[in-house]
Amino acid sequence: MRVLVTGASGFIGRAVAEALLRRGDGVVCAARHPPSLRQDGRACENLPVDLSKVPAVEWWVPRLAGVDAVVNAVGILREQGAQTFRALHADAPIALFKACASAGVPLVVQISALGADDQAQSRYHLSKKAADDCLRGLPVRSRIVQPSLVYGPGGPGSKLFNQLAALPMLAFPRGGDMLVQPVHRDDVVDGVLALLRSPDTQPGTIAFVGPRALSLRDYLAQLRAALRIGGKLRMLRLPESLFRWAAAIAGHVPGSSLDSETAAMLLRGNAAPSEQFTRLLGREPRAVSAFVPEAQAQAVRTEAVLDAWLPVLRGAIALLWLWTGVVSLGWYPVPDSLALLERVGLHGALAKLALYGAAGLDLLLGVLTLAASARWRGAVWAAQLLLVAGYTLLITLFLPEYWLHPYGPISKNLPLMAAIALLWALEPKPAQPAAS
Repeated sequence: MRVLVTGASGFIGRAVAEALLRRGDGVVCAARHPPSLRQDGRACENLPVDLSKVPAVEWWVPRLAGVDAVVNAVGILREQGAQTFRALHADAPIALFKACASAGVPLVVQISALGADDQAQSRYHLSKKAADDCLRGLPVRSRIVQPSLVYGPGGPGSKLFNQLAALPMLAFPRGGDMLVQPVHRDDVVDGVLALLRSPDTQPGTIAFVGPRALSLRDYLAQLRAALRIGGKLRMLRLPESLFRWAAAIAGHVPGSSLDSETAAMLLRGNAAPSEQFTRLLGREPRAVSAFVPEAQAQAVRTEAVLDAWLPVLRGAIALLWLWTGVVSLGWYPVPDSLALLERVGLHGALAKLALYGAAGLDLLLGVLTLAASARWRGAVWAAQLLLVAGYTLLITLFLPEYWLHPYGPISKNLPLMAAIALLWALEPKPAQPAAS
């Protein structure tokens, strides 16, 4: 079988393409940047295509020659630039599906989303539904699969839920009682392969879901246990309006998986009967307790804890610099600050310049800790380390008694420097140019 997979560089599409190669099928990987996949000496055929530009039906038809099945796995959780829900979930797939009908492709498998139905309200679900509805009306044999929350390595949603599960306390509307039915990516892939083998015995639309519906609270608690994180997850009730407001703010944070769209989908819930999917797989889908293999639990746990707490640590260090700067500008008595500077050897105008200059530098470092781009954050962490080390050295030389202060105003610089060094060490490395 020769299968064209769109979205082949994505979370689900890549896994489907790899599984097809392992099975011995020919695979055409269609993506903006097709992955270099190879299994047992077989490689996928790469078809570079930017679906956000919505290739026309006429563009697709000749490229579908000799294709036995198409799997559309294109999907985004958040819009970014030209990558919109309408383009990637609706317009581009609709053009592809029409081309499949025109070219006589024997089978189309559309990976949609649970919730893309008549009750859909979010733009994510409505765009998926538009493509589903179009495919149902075309003269081509098709199957539409609608996964619930999909969990697996590298998934943006998986990372978010791991991060939430790692926290000791959360606040959600209704105390997290909304229903979800998470499904593992490997089960989704197995379901797609089963449909490609025997589509005629399956219904036209099938929900790909876990074995049973869970409250979001229970899902996170079970995921916390799967990650081997001790302690009980406490869930507080949060007003829905406040949750939506916080999600709207989070939507402006680069890399955030939470925004107004995902918040609305969580509030709606995401569950369906699992019997059809169980029959398709020939077994029960994985439970949440089996989502994280024991051999990988420690690594996934570490990543989840860091993802959860590094933003808190970064915010705390930014607040420290901002607060120090504000206090130095006058909330702490200026004569007392100048008296300390005299003991360091600074007097008069030079002392005031040092006081207000240091306060301004502290404020700047606080702002840059929050706002600097990834390109410059390394320099920000280095400047902070040098400044704290410099302050510590000066106080050690001129005010050594502060080392013996019971509240530890200087000794606390040591864990502060360690925290800054940790944040610096965990900054993503810049991408290396590809070898020619």
